[in-house]
Amino acid sequence: MDDLHVPPGPGAPGGLTVPAGELLEQFSRSSGPGGQGVNTTDSRVQLSLDLGTTTALNDAQRELALARLAERLTGTVLTISASEHRSQRQNRTAARQRLAGLLRDAVVPEITRRPTRPTRGSKRRRLEGKRQRAETKRNRRRPGAE
Repeated sequence: MDDLHVPPGPGAPGGLTVPAGELLEQFSRSSGPGGQGVNTTDSRVQLSLDLGTTTALNDAQRELALARLAERLTGTVLTISASEHRSQRQNRTAARQRLAGLLRDAVVPEITRRPTRPTRGSKRRRLEGKRQRAETKRNRRRPGAE
């Protein structure tokens, strides 16, 4: 099994590399497609990574990942299951891709919203629209009402 490479992105400009020794793969029988072979082959893959001890993340990335993936964690261990394919090899690839995607999304720093103000032109257009709408409604009244 090779190291897991996470492509570069925000929060990890150089990408991430999870050493193969830190990944734990377990195989079991899948309930998914497979015909007669589904009862005899261990095609489901469970890929686990301990986020608390992995060397792939620095302290800031680890803190972000643990906070964002808290609902999916058992302690500090993140487990991904893949059983959508008939072959174990394809399920291994799918689990690794899913884990890489989760890690990439988990280390993206939070973007703080900077408040903006409406431009002078947008204020003018809004008020002009209100004036036109008021004029339209005023023209619908009975002539003797004023």
